[in-house]
Amino acid sequence: MSRFAWKVIKKLKNKNIKLGIISTPHGDIETPAFIFCATKGALKSFSTEDAKKNNTQIILSNTYHLMLQPGSSLIAKHGGLHKFIGWEGPMLTDSGGFQIFSLGYGSVADEIKGRKSNSKIKKTLLNINEEGAIFKSYIDGSNLLLSPEKSINIQRNLGADLIVVFDECTPFNVDKDYTYNSMLRSHKWAIRSINAFNSKLKYNPKEGSAGPQEIYGIVQGGIYKGMREESIDFNLNKINTFGIAIGGSLGSNKEEMQEVVSFTASKLNNDRPVHLLGIGDPIDIWTFVEQGIDTFDCVSPTRLARHGSALVKGRNGKINLKNSKYKNILKPIDDRCLCYTCKNFTLSYLFHLFASKELLALQLLTNHNVFFMNDLMKTIRDSIKEDNYEYKKKEWIES
Repeated sequence: MSRFAWKVIKKLKNKNIKLGIISTPHGDIETPAFIFCATKGALKSFSTEDAKKNNTQIILSNTYHLMLQPGSSLIAKHGGLHKFIGWEGPMLTDSGGFQIFSLGYGSVADEIKGRKSNSKIKKTLLNINEEGAIFKSYIDGSNLLLSPEKSINIQRNLGADLIVVFDECTPFNVDKDYTYNSMLRSHKWAIRSINAFNSKLKYNPKEGSAGPQEIYGIVQGGIYKGMREESIDFNLNKINTFGIAIGGSLGSNKEEMQEVVSFTASKLNNDRPVHLLGIGDPIDIWTFVEQGIDTFDCVSPTRLARHGSALVKGRNGKINLKNSKYKNILKPIDDRCLCYTCKNFTLSYLFHLFASKELLALQLLTNHNVFFMNDLMKTIRDSIKEDNYEYKKKEWIES
């Protein structure tokens, strides 16, 4: 069984673009890579076997949701998430901090990317203090505390290869003072998270229900460069983690998001893999690989599929298969795509499935979107190997 390692295989001259390998006990991850979200222990409408067939390297599950249902102790009895969900490859769990953010302020996707949320989701966060976050369970209405120590204990029960320190994902629409105080609190929580990770309780230090684990720190600081620099210094010099994630608000528009990510990534070195939380737009991925990002995660590829949108190359990025214009088109989503869906079914048939509300529609379109994202990442990795990144990027966007 291999242990953890991070190795940069190739770095393009005068650029932050790089190929790497993250080694874990459950296998290697070739980077740049995309991490698919099995939020509640399932890739919605899609099995882990299908994910493997579509070249998926690593998947993510959520600490907050799994602590509520079915509970991390039950998952630990199975030998961890890998055995619970039938996945033999690498896994990552987030800390629950992302959900604290959404509970307090509404939609995570809207807030993190600076959009106004129209979410009608009931906000159940009761309080955030130095101890942790107090919230009301959406399962049974009970009041619960999620602290750094509890988050790490849950993540050790879940047993993913890679886990994350507990943090508050600061929204974009709070003031500068709140952002700074939140960042400092997240730094304190990170130290407590690492202390808990290194302690011997139910498991040996740095181990969970499925064996050895490693931990990521998180850079916070909102849109403020000074705060980002302070958080980068904290993550690089004050704590010792396997990897570093870029979190928190990334701005109120795409330009600001690119500036925040570019600035933050440029200050990090190649000693640790860098993960960007919550970003999955293909063109953004091309952009942020240039800034030095190694891994990405987002619910968007599978969520888009459930709403009838197929990912495609080009600036528009997707097509809506519920549109009646596809009713009589006897071509696949993309005749160049090698996924099972495109090799076997037409746009007309997929339109029919969605119009008929057949569950197969969700499975077939998820199949395409998962294959598409993995093929995108392979194209990016191949372009780095072949020293033609800019050409491949332009060709892909202008397809």
